[in-house]
Amino acid sequence: MDRSKTIVWFRRDLRIEDNPALAAAARDGCVFPVFIWCPKEEGQFYPGRVSRWWLKQSLAHLGQSLKSLGAELVLIKTHSTVAALLDCIETIGATRVVFNHLYDPVSLVRDHNIKEKLVELGISVQSYNGDLLYEPWEIYDERGHAFTTFEAYWDKCLHMQMEPVSHLPPWRLVPAAVMKCSVEELGLEDEAEKSSNSLLGRGWSPGWSNADKALTEFVEQHLIDYVESRLKVGTSTSLLSPYLHFGELSVRKVFQFVQLKQLLWAKEENLMGQKSVTLFLRSIGLREYSRYLCFNFPFTHERSLLSNLKYFPWDDNQVHFKAWRQGRTGYPLVDAGMRELWATGWIHNKIRVIVSSFAVKVLLLPWRWGMKYFWDTLLDADLESDILGWQYISGSLPDAHELERLDNPEIQGSKFDPEGEYVRRWLPELARMPAEWIHHPWDASIAVLKAAGVELGINYPKPIIDIDLARERLMEAIFKMWEMEAAARASNTNGTNEVVVDNTDDTENLAIPKVVLKDKVTCPTNSSNDQRVPTNQNSKNIPAYRKRSKYMEEERPQPDKLHNDDNVVGTSRKDEDLCSTAESSSAKKQATSKCSFCVPQYCSSSEGKPLQECESSDLRQPLQAQIEMEQSSSKDGKQLHFIV
Repeated sequence: MDRSKTIVWFRRDLRIEDNPALAAAARDGCVFPVFIWCPKEEGQFYPGRVSRWWLKQSLAHLGQSLKSLGAELVLIKTHSTVAALLDCIETIGATRVVFNHLYDPVSLVRDHNIKEKLVELGISVQSYNGDLLYEPWEIYDERGHAFTTFEAYWDKCLHMQMEPVSHLPPWRLVPAAVMKCSVEELGLEDEAEKSSNSLLGRGWSPGWSNADKALTEFVEQHLIDYVESRLKVGTSTSLLSPYLHFGELSVRKVFQFVQLKQLLWAKEENLMGQKSVTLFLRSIGLREYSRYLCFNFPFTHERSLLSNLKYFPWDDNQVHFKAWRQGRTGYPLVDAGMRELWATGWIHNKIRVIVSSFAVKVLLLPWRWGMKYFWDTLLDADLESDILGWQYISGSLPDAHELERLDNPEIQGSKFDPEGEYVRRWLPELARMPAEWIHHPWDASIAVLKAAGVELGINYPKPIIDIDLARERLMEAIFKMWEMEAAARASNTNGTNEVVVDNTDDTENLAIPKVVLKDKVTCPTNSSNDQRVPTNQNSKNIPAYRKRSKYMEEERPQPDKLHNDDNVVGTSRKDEDLCSTAESSSAKKQATSKCSFCVPQYCSSSEGKPLQECESSDLRQPLQAQIEMEQSSSKDGKQLHFIV
């Protein structure tokens, strides 16, 4: 009896349990599991060294699991994913291709094009949700619009019904064919990288079965302390984000497992446990929201969601960027975080917020430089979460940090690393500094510095910039942005295209391009699970709405009232949009060198004008309140998670 042959195209769903695409293929006939590695199609988002190390280990683990079920994982390195799929179809006589959805901008375009090509050739193509609790096109407000604030989005999700899923893997697979190829042949790890990568295996165990163990350990032993551990930089959080990124762990399984704990602790009236669960599920929600934004607004990896940064004079200072990357800014908490990132590929969520805020607010570096560096260096590098985190920090989301909010690293150090243990671990040159001075060694006496063996400017750098001067630079940059925006409006048909609204209006009035969903191609091979495709509905004739507060319009202080400093940088700029960021590690083969990172280069438009970001700024709080806000415990409820 002939059995249908189905290709299961694995990507970031490297598990056998709760894998909808694999389960669907296993039910209907012979299975041909394949992973296709196409470095050319990764483009500027070619994975960094530690991320590729994880991928290599995870693929080996998945291959062993599939082999135990009766089907071997086929690994293919190619210059064209669609060509590789077509070769597989022809070789085994496949009649169907199945895969699980991805939501980053690169994958959205590629997957849609591949699906159209295969359908044209008469191949049945079906895709499934293996990465989210809910598909992005399932969550809209009562008017059918995409949510642009996390709280509204997550509240809607929590009130939706979730169908229980079976987490059990197929008990047996019927193989379609075997094509031999080793994981080494994919070239995920250069010889020069292996010595550095060997250290990663001491702290991490990639693979879907190890992910399951990590989840159980976290929920049973550490979840109850999540409220406190997420605010202490010397502790770890759940450590689940790499497993979630590579799809070794089902987010639905995580959610349901944690909800069971929530019910138990509610019955026991364990308030600390209930609060920890709420915060942890919120971090899961932020991961969902990152994919939601990337799907509904697929330009967000290149430009801001809001129109608040179009004219911002970023300081594209490569010396400052290098000092930030190498942990040589002179601010101990920032430097410790960046050195830990380089050494381990991992930093605590709170540190991610602190170092990214420092890059954007203190050094005025373009937010996409930092976003790309995180992508290149993080073990759990996740484009959608990366975009959400950096846009949040730069004030580019409706519910983000205010652009003018600049947190003092000294105060943050005292709050999140009061004894200086974290700093001492990653900055050995400050290991003997007393806790009183460790977060601001420049204020210590000569005697204290000498006793600690610290020579500022010699074995540890002096602050790259005074924090008060940084505040002034930030405000001057904001005022410069306002001036440039006003001049642009004045030259644009005397401002007739602008619509000014009050800050209290809802996000319907924000300068956010409207995105609708393309209708699915009518084809009998499509399934009800098929992924939809977003498309920008904005027209050049539609005026861009500006969100501006009454305080800005009526009481905004004038730039000439600020202290002017000859050292202020950033009054002119190239286009903010990045054309390319880092050269691929495979091409440079220098992933283990601190000098291997290439500073992103700007794309220049044909007329020498800034590329359209549709951005404008919003002053929501005077600077005098900054210190008090930094010392507070986020009373406004805004908490950012780069990870879970």
